[in-house]
Amino acid sequence: MLAAQRQARILEEVQRTGGVRVNDLTRLLGVSDMTVRRDLDVLDSRGLLTKVHGGATVRRAGSTDEPAFTVKAEMEQPAKDAIARKAAELVRPGTAIGISGGSTTYTLARHLVGVPDLTVVTNSLRVADVLHAHESANPGNNQTVILTGGMRTPSEALVGPIAVQAIRTLHLDQVFLGVYGMDAAAGYTSPNLMESETNRALVSAARNLVVVADHTKWGVVGLSAFAGLGDAAVLVTDDGLPREAREVLVEEVGELVLAERDE
Repeated sequence: MLAAQRQARILEEVQRTGGVRVNDLTRLLGVSDMTVRRDLDVLDSRGLLTKVHGGATVRRAGSTDEPAFTVKAEMEQPAKDAIARKAAELVRPGTAIGISGGSTTYTLARHLVGVPDLTVVTNSLRVADVLHAHESANPGNNQTVILTGGMRTPSEALVGPIAVQAIRTLHLDQVFLGVYGMDAAAGYTSPNLMESETNRALVSAARNLVVVADHTKWGVVGLSAFAGLGDAAVLVTDDGLPREAREVLVEEVGELVLAERDE
């Protein structure tokens, strides 16, 4: 097993159980405790978990904590891919859509490269890179990508007054929004005040709002709320969502879509 595969398996165990012991991981992975400790050091240094004496625990984020895109992109990959596939089915050729920043929306963009005559407005550098790269390799694809200006966040999104001003002039058929957290009381939130304001502009520009968020976002509350749960016409999440969360969301959102993860 490669180091990256071991570390992904460790993260899965930490997310599933809330905490793991080195001894348990050595038996699970069939490697030495020294190898496990090195893996835990790597994952801790990248902000993916918290190393403690004898093992590791889930990393608890504060309301203003904003992980880098590269960190978020490695978390819950099967869930994000399943969500992206389902969300991509909602997009029709010839429409104008908005895509916010985030690792789930980045995955969505990779599933949209074949949709013809699509106009995409995004404040995500990563999303724009994916679509531009495919357009360059396939010049007959006929997609238009509009990247807003603004200040760059750790999640590779462009935010602030320039982004907001650009978005406020637009009317989009659909907006696909990634979120930092979703909560029954707080709604959809972000740890970044300027990103929250930019997300509000995207919500206002949308004829139809689609939120894409994996199950680990439930119960997470960032510093600033930008929309209520009921503002989403569709919420696409994965089948790891707890039952109590499903009950709340079925009552609040227009449609709850549960994507089945490939284990």
